[in-house]
Amino acid sequence: MGRSPRRDLLAGLTVAIVALPLALGFGVSSGLGAEAGLATAVVAGALAAIFGGSNLQVSGPTGAMTVVLVPIVARYGPGGVLTVGLLAGLMLITLALARAGRYMQYVPAPVVEGFTLGIACVIGLQQVPNALGVAKPEGDKVLVVTWRAVEAFAEEPNWTAAGLAAAVAALMLIGARWRPAIPFSVLAVIGATVVAQLCHLDAARPIGDLPAGLPAPSPAFLDLGALGSLLAPAVAVAALAALESLLSASVADGMTVGQKHDPDKELFGQGIANLAAPLFGGVPATGAIARTAVNVRTGASSRLAALTHAAVLAVIVFAAAPLVSRIPLAALAGVLIATAIRMVEVGSLRAMARATRSDGLVLILTAVATVALDLVYAVIVGLLVAGALALRAVAKQVRLDQVPLKADLTGDHSAEEHALLTEHIVAYRIDGPLFFAAAHRFLLELSEVADVRVVILRMSRVTTMDATGALVLKDAVTKLNRRGITVLASGIRPGQRHVLDSVGALGLLRAATGDDYAGTPEAIAAARSHLHGAGVLPPAPAVPARARSHAPAAVITEESSR
Repeated sequence: MGRSPRRDLLAGLTVAIVALPLALGFGVSSGLGAEAGLATAVVAGALAAIFGGSNLQVSGPTGAMTVVLVPIVARYGPGGVLTVGLLAGLMLITLALARAGRYMQYVPAPVVEGFTLGIACVIGLQQVPNALGVAKPEGDKVLVVTWRAVEAFAEEPNWTAAGLAAAVAALMLIGARWRPAIPFSVLAVIGATVVAQLCHLDAARPIGDLPAGLPAPSPAFLDLGALGSLLAPAVAVAALAALESLLSASVADGMTVGQKHDPDKELFGQGIANLAAPLFGGVPATGAIARTAVNVRTGASSRLAALTHAAVLAVIVFAAAPLVSRIPLAALAGVLIATAIRMVEVGSLRAMARATRSDGLVLILTAVATVALDLVYAVIVGLLVAGALALRAVAKQVRLDQVPLKADLTGDHSAEEHALLTEHIVAYRIDGPLFFAAAHRFLLELSEVADVRVVILRMSRVTTMDATGALVLKDAVTKLNRRGITVLASGIRPGQRHVLDSVGALGLLRAATGDDYAGTPEAIAAARSHLHGAGVLPPAPAVPARARSHAPAAVITEESSR
């Protein structure tokens, strides 16, 4: 299956060792228990590896998904979460068939960074009750739950649990800097479990009994009457699964040479994985960035590594369930706290914040929304703010500049005639996009044109135009016409001509002469004829006829006269 099966098998074993405490911890954090996390890691991990679009992606339960699932568990119970996972799987398959995977590239980097920072904060805060050894308080808002947990700890401190969590987190963080290749998360959990057993630390609550194997697949959790109320949570889960999986696959591509994932196939694989995992009691799954990165760093080159990871976890479920059940919850909390801290790339955040004020604002708003609202709303907020700021930046690019006529005057002109032409005709060049975000500023500028007889609009540099821009141009031309000023246009591109014609603006630009012009010299000649007819100019001297054309501005333009 791969160029080096031995390296793939070793990578899969390493990822399984890293994934075991994470699967247990995220299962516990979700509210469905450690067994749900293991079931997801085994079932979804194998199916996503087989059907997904990345050779290196490792899938399973993740902290980001846990953040979304906690309020769903609180409101709808375990059966509701399983149903949501099933619905999300169907939605992911639909997205894959609609070829929606390519749209991931339009998510701005500040949104992704803020999203990741917010997730890290929420994951860390979610572990506070188990890390402090107190029962999880009621509530679905992580900040409220965390505060109540701290209050409960202050009333009755459990220093044993807090010490175990702190020791595990510290060992992971220090060990990762000292020997990155060693799986300190597993060593720390084993150490904490041994200490808790030998010292009879009753305050260190264990995970509890785990089934020795996966349950038989069953759709018994389905409640058809509740499907309507679960659609909205399912959309949130599907959106998060798509976003995180495609982001993780992109990260894997960036860490290798020659590997490139298929985004639509990846969505399909995640959909199959999420259809199957709930049938075995598992929580919804996504591509896991941390486990995928470990997979790449340890030399994986094919799907065999991710399949090996799932197989090793399956063996652990069948053979070592009694041992795993003794792991203290505080130790798992320490693992997830360290994981959350390691998710925060300080250098990347600093660089993003320093790039522009807009990038920094988007990053901060996305992170705050992730903590205060939920992940899907956070991404929506980030995208809306980023889009608004981007439109603002693009809108500033539109310019209306007066340009001299001299270079475009054809034929022989006396000094007196030249003075009359420049007195009564003014030319403006429009640069940039003429669209809804910039149009009204343009209207104000053009409407304030000085008292002349003819205005020539040079439009070959208009990069884009929408209906709003065309309507605003129409309003500006109408206002100038009411002041007795004729408006002519040159360099209109065929696509823009259609937009102008659809809102009635093209007719106004052609009203005086019955035409629009490929270049500025032709427009000046028409303006001169208009002024001669009005008695402002003497009869025009004989000049060589210039061919008119409605060819695209790229073929006949006013470039030479700029």
